[in-house]
Amino acid sequence: MREFHSVDAVRAAEVPLLASLPEGTLMRRAAHGLAVLAAAELVRTRGGVAGRRVLALVGSGDNGGDVLFAGALLRRRGAAVTAVLMRPERAHPAGLADLRAAGGVAVAAADVLAGRVRGSAAAAGTDLVLDGIVGISGRPGLRPDAAELVARIDTEPQRPVFVAADLPSGVDPQTGATDGPAVRADVTVAFGARKPVHVLGARWCGRVVEVPIGLALGAPELRQCSDSDAGRAWPVPGADDDKYSGGVTGVAAGSGTYPGAAVLCAGAAVAATSAMVRYAGTGREAVLAAWPEVIATDTVAEAGRVQAWAVGPGMGLDDEAEERLRTVLGADVPVVVDADALTLLARHPGWVRERTAPTVLTPHEGEFARLTGGPVPADRLAAVRALAADLGAAVLLKGNVTLISAPGGEAYAEHSGHAWAATAGSGDLLTGIVGALLAAGLDPAFACAAAARVHSTAAGIAARGAGAVDGERAGAPVSASAVLACVRAAVRAMRG
Repeated sequence: MREFHSVDAVRAAEVPLLASLPEGTLMRRAAHGLAVLAAAELVRTRGGVAGRRVLALVGSGDNGGDVLFAGALLRRRGAAVTAVLMRPERAHPAGLADLRAAGGVAVAAADVLAGRVRGSAAAAGTDLVLDGIVGISGRPGLRPDAAELVARIDTEPQRPVFVAADLPSGVDPQTGATDGPAVRADVTVAFGARKPVHVLGARWCGRVVEVPIGLALGAPELRQCSDSDAGRAWPVPGADDDKYSGGVTGVAAGSGTYPGAAVLCAGAAVAATSAMVRYAGTGREAVLAAWPEVIATDTVAEAGRVQAWAVGPGMGLDDEAEERLRTVLGADVPVVVDADALTLLARHPGWVRERTAPTVLTPHEGEFARLTGGPVPADRLAAVRALAADLGAAVLLKGNVTLISAPGGEAYAEHSGHAWAATAGSGDLLTGIVGALLAAGLDPAFACAAAARVHSTAAGIAARGAGAVDGERAGAPVSASAVLACVRAAVRAMRG
């Protein structure tokens, strides 16, 4: 399980460590880790360290000191290192002295931007940039001079590798949000612990590598379910199990207008569980044509015993759909609510608050806005936690970074590194998978995290071509049907 610790927790952990160590020890540890990673990137992308040109963007905080010390280490390995000081009068004195003693060069950012520095590494030919403009105490968005400097480097014909010290400058360390220009790193070196920015702002961070510096931290702010976490917890029938004890999933989805939603949601539940799926709704014939193993009825009342319900995809918003939702929520079993059912639920939030059995809500941003009465704010994690606490339900907010929170505050994030799951009908699949895991008895928040992991993995497998259907090519945009075809392969990958 990958863990992400809040900025406040990291700061608190640093205080006793700083008091017990000689001055500068933590910075030296961080700088060494940064230099090692930077050197590895130079070897990987440029074939070596000696003779390569490194540019250190140096702010006035500790991150500036980190990159100065790291620059000195790279200079001693033969790299040509130039430090561009955003505020020369506030540069870290010891770090600056170390860089100069190693043979590095320091110039003022104002001189670089004004063209007063000849042969600066800010010009063409830079191989690697160390980003130390802003640290974890900074606010989102770069100052105009820093933004202009970064933009110039970004637009070089051969963009250098960007390695960020702790976080990309300009990105909020707690929320991953930006308010203006920011550094887009290829590699981010996380000092002591991963922070929320490293998953919430993943598109800015690139590959994240954690460098231990001796911090002792408590409970994390956020977790990410790994392949092995999902695989170990995935329901597998035991010797004494039968089709009832392994988890029976009820699916109430689809309508005359959207029969495909019923097929996709029920199919995902079939692929994700080894027990039984019961379907209730007007898509009965379409579901049975695609999945003959499903037990299908016209109404929820006729469906029979289930261990969990998945309700909402393509269900419609009429009186019949509203009554179906109310009946499902009235059952004393876990329920995952999605799509049209979320829109209906926004009119009747008490239906969830009154429940004693677990409830999971899986909105996208528009549905989240309907439930809360306003758009998703920059601090998405805080918003998800607030809605979970308000309704007493686990909430999964879909997105490139999917966020999950239990009513008690335990939170997960899923970031796959790709967007192949962003396709029509894909959310219906996720609902079916979550429903199957709830029926098997998994904790609601963890069920969401494991389902999201398998869902994104299946989309990735489909994009590589293993599950392409109807002539789709490897690497091309994929359909929900192709993703569904890869759910079992994803589960096998998790368990392997």
